[in-house]
Amino acid sequence: MLTADEKQRDALCAKIIKATGRAIGDFNLIENGDRIAVGMSGGKDSYTLLQVLEILRRKAPVTFTLVPVNIDSGFTGYRNDLVREYLQEAGFSCHIKSTAAYRIIAEKRRPGSSYCAFCARLRRGALYTAATELNCNKIALGHHMDDVIETLLLNQFYSGSLGAMSPRVEADNGQHTVIRPMIYVEEELIRSYSQLANHPIIRCSCPVEGAPDQKRQQIKQLIERLSAEVPHLRRSLLGAAGNVHPHQLLDRSLFDYSPQR
Repeated sequence: MLTADEKQRDALCAKIIKATGRAIGDFNLIENGDRIAVGMSGGKDSYTLLQVLEILRRKAPVTFTLVPVNIDSGFTGYRNDLVREYLQEAGFSCHIKSTAAYRIIAEKRRPGSSYCAFCARLRRGALYTAATELNCNKIALGHHMDDVIETLLLNQFYSGSLGAMSPRVEADNGQHTVIRPMIYVEEELIRSYSQLANHPIIRCSCPVEGAPDQKRQQIKQLIERLSAEVPHLRRSLLGAAGNVHPHQLLDRSLFDYSPQR
């Protein structure tokens, strides 16, 4: 007999699986024969992504392989052993790639530049390298609906550009395809599920951990305030990212303004 918490956990998981499966189908994210490196940071999103993809893999009409990869940036106190133990208990092979990102950031980061952005670039490069070494053709990341819409608004508010996160995009190295299967899943759903699933969440342990990204926090707070008045706000913003009308925008590259003869 399942407890009330176990029933709620399974119900949340079913919702996440349904939304993830829809995104995979809408954007053809997974194909027969794919070998997918799954980024495992040790946060709620990566644990949930791996679990959901494994459930879908078992009943999918196509054959694909999941290869969990953890990137250790070298920060003191980072507990990658918890990720290793979780993966081994779940029956996965464990691939942990240690890097010198901490030292590189300390030596190369320009004063005033974003610590997190620099770290993310280094981690992404290490993940691409690991995917190549493990013969993976795709890389799955745990970005969710809130990541997409926050990035959409951040770009408009602070960068003067119209863009978000693509569910499927060619990696910077031109050798892999990056996929984001959980783009239809709200962050709160993942957070609630992860807590009930007792995922062994690990801290980043970087020097700026706990220092919030002020711009992203402002966008989060704005979305929360507006969502109280417009319950479907998140899904509307996500829909806007996929409902583009180029002729109503101001990008001159979309139009031919050469003199008519």
